[in-house]
Amino acid sequence: MGCDGGTIPKRHELVKGPKKVEKVDKNAELAAKWKYCALSQEKLRRPIVACELGRLYNKDAVIEYLLDKSAERPNAEAVVHIRGIKDIKELNLTDNPEWEGERRNTKGDRYEDIHCGMFICPVVGLEMNGKHRFCYLQTCGCVFSDRALKEVKTEICHKCGDPFKEEDLIVLNGTKEDVEKLREKMEERRAKTKTKKSKKSKAAETVSKPQESKEDTQSPQEEIARGSSEQNGGEASQSAVAAPSGSSSSSKITKSSTATGTKRSIQNMEEKSEAFKSLFTTHSSAKRTKEQISNWVTHTPYHF
Repeated sequence: MGCDGGTIPKRHELVKGPKKVEKVDKNAELAAKWKYCALSQEKLRRPIVACELGRLYNKDAVIEYLLDKSAERPNAEAVVHIRGIKDIKELNLTDNPEWEGERRNTKGDRYEDIHCGMFICPVVGLEMNGKHRFCYLQTCGCVFSDRALKEVKTEICHKCGDPFKEEDLIVLNGTKEDVEKLREKMEERRAKTKTKKSKKSKAAETVSKPQESKEDTQSPQEEIARGSSEQNGGEASQSAVAAPSGSSSSSKITKSSTATGTKRSIQNMEEKSEAFKSLFTTHSSAKRTKEQISNWVTHTPYHF
């Protein structure tokens, strides 16, 4: 058994038991959710956005994904439900005065608090580090702790004053049950928007169809009227040619045809005002007197 030199092997050295299940470090898991982007795994920096499922992203990373969805990314599953910029909301966060950033422990000679968050709740002052439940409003993007919303119950945002409903509250980095509920709500919203768009398109089609039907119904009548007018015009012209010039019937027909053919002058319209008539060159104010007209002629004369 290899007992050279008087060594005595123990049971755990000879018999191999089942492997221990590796446990995920809670601190590392919380830091990955609340301090790093869910898509690019880079540190969160302003502007920070959140999706309808409550995940945190850097806005630059989401825009890059939307511009090129074909590129391979390690965490593309976390962004499959995002179709456009309308599906994300920029968060209005409150900075933590105790957060010193990356310079807080450059020397390594003092205690570093891992649970210190970059942002806090503006009402209660709790740090947004994963230990407390936080929510954001879809209307304005302000972020509050769940404790603040329960203790101070209002229908107006505590930070900006915009009104909101309970449906507008979305939990940030919630549990699996919270994510499932938010996914159901998201699907219901999208279904409602689709039905609204379909109703609008149908209403537009119904408005356009009666107009087309009216045009179709009027078109044969107009064609008949045009045909009759053309026939009457042809008969009048033929009668004018056949009859003598002194006949009264031919003169009446020619007068009616000339009256319909000539255009009505704007200056003779009584319903128009003098200010409107003065805009045209046919008005008396636009005509020149004999004194204003020049008697000399140039090589390239311009006459009015």
